[in-house]
Amino acid sequence: MSLLALRVHVPQESADALSDALLEHGAQSVSIEALDDPQAVVSAIFAASADPGRALQKALERCGARIAPQYTLGAVEESDWVRRSQAHFAPLRVGRLWLGASWHVAPADCACVRLDPGRAFGTGSHASTRLVLAYLERVVHGGEAVLDYGCGSGILAIAAAKLGAARIDAVDNDPVAIDVACENAHANAVALHAYAPEALPPDRYDLVVANILARPLIELAPRLAGHGKQGAGIALSGLLASQAEEVQRAYAPMFDVSVTAREDEWVLLSGIRR
Repeated sequence: MSLLALRVHVPQESADALSDALLEHGAQSVSIEALDDPQAVVSAIFAASADPGRALQKALERCGARIAPQYTLGAVEESDWVRRSQAHFAPLRVGRLWLGASWHVAPADCACVRLDPGRAFGTGSHASTRLVLAYLERVVHGGEAVLDYGCGSGILAIAAAKLGAARIDAVDNDPVAIDVACENAHANAVALHAYAPEALPPDRYDLVVANILARPLIELAPRLAGHGKQGAGIALSGLLASQAEEVQRAYAPMFDVSVTAREDEWVLLSGIRR
């Protein structure tokens, strides 16, 4: 069966956000090439019945990229895409956590999370995801109630469960992401409740994590604060170092929060609910 391969050149500063947005708009897999050049190459795989050009337009709108890039579109055999995906997707070790795909062999001394590249953002390959995984590995000791807001593939929620959290709830505004998160949780033998934002019960949690973009994080500050118990931990990712101060200001009335980790240009804001 043939799939559709989209390739588009964009400025390096737009590549990560665009790759995330393409996944939200139907891409089955996304990779970024030419990381050392001014222009990155974002490659995305779509089902044969999809409209990659329309998906690209929507993705550019979603990530706020004010560019009109040229793109190429071609067919690729599904077997070739599977081999390419497997070659590019390497396991990840974060302290007690190990994350890999179904075809990888996990070590015995770890909390194992298995996720295959697919329809929703989050396999541990992005710096913003790794920052939150490292946060969870530090702070989850067992028995916590955890909320993953903007769950994508469910990677953070599943990792928290594997580390010993007792209750895991997840939220996403994309119905596909909710389905994928539930499927991944089932594959990892994790009890996960996933909701659309309007369906989330008004509960409070010991930990709240959100790996999305800076603007939504700012807009969600009152809502996320409302779901945190007094003394709850919070971790915010998906933002660049240049955006951290603005996001921090939005959370400062409710949280003692600061930049606590950084990977390349991506940072993690974390802190405690007052």
